[in-house]
Amino acid sequence: MTTNIFNTDGLHPHIAAMVATDALFSKLPTRLLSVSTDAKTVKGETDDILTGIIYLSPADTVSTKYTLCPYADIAGCKDGCLNTAGRGRFSNVQRARIRKALFWQQYRADFMALLVTDIKRLIIKAARLGMTPAVRLNGTSDICWENIPVGPLAITQFGNPAYETATVFDLFPNVQFYDYTKIPGRTTPDNYHLTFSYSGREIFRHAVVKQLKHSEHANIAVVFADRLPSEFLGRPVINGDASDVRFNDDAGVIVGLLAKGDAKTDHSGFVCRMGA
Repeated sequence: MTTNIFNTDGLHPHIAAMVATDALFSKLPTRLLSVSTDAKTVKGETDDILTGIIYLSPADTVSTKYTLCPYADIAGCKDGCLNTAGRGRFSNVQRARIRKALFWQQYRADFMALLVTDIKRLIIKAARLGMTPAVRLNGTSDICWENIPVGPLAITQFGNPAYETATVFDLFPNVQFYDYTKIPGRTTPDNYHLTFSYSGREIFRHAVVKQLKHSEHANIAVVFADRLPSEFLGRPVINGDASDVRFNDDAGVIVGLLAKGDAKTDHSGFVCRMGA
């Protein structure tokens, strides 16, 4: 009989049934950061960057009570999410992401303590390889990490109770963090680089306008259906698939990404179709 350690209240019925019967959910994760295991992150290694990335089950795919991507519905990106691309299609990968999402929601203090441990592991591994560590916290989510304190369990690793309200950016000031986001107007620490993620849907236009007002030179990632144009929104387009290291991009560019997974057949407006 499986001993389920996660609360299934509010979970989608098929998720609740899996959590209640699958042995994977009888224990907490022992690692959060995937280090250079997917194609885009590995490309960062050409820049001597070793990236650790967190993959959670995105948006409201786990529960009716919360979403890990608050703009996913209006942006139209939920169906074509990167969660469906590459290895994400395999059930063992999806199960691991679901467990991490539940870990985040239901065991926050333990989650943050493990995250701090994982970042320390990444720093040690990068040093051993002669590389520079970097962290993507939102591989398939859109959480405002700048507002998340690490909490007392994580702080015990540093032995300074004065840091109880600190974020991971405070604890690791020499580590470069970076993410994509569809949440406009975010103000982040110097070591947290954000690339705003575009959607062409009319209902999302206000978010694009808000972001441009907040930072007119902020880079914007755009997913294109089959080819990258040389220019979009009056800005030069760079090939974002060549490397995942967004914090090295020039300012004021469009980061062009080709549609992957279910995004290839997206017609919601999230994926831009040139000439359409």
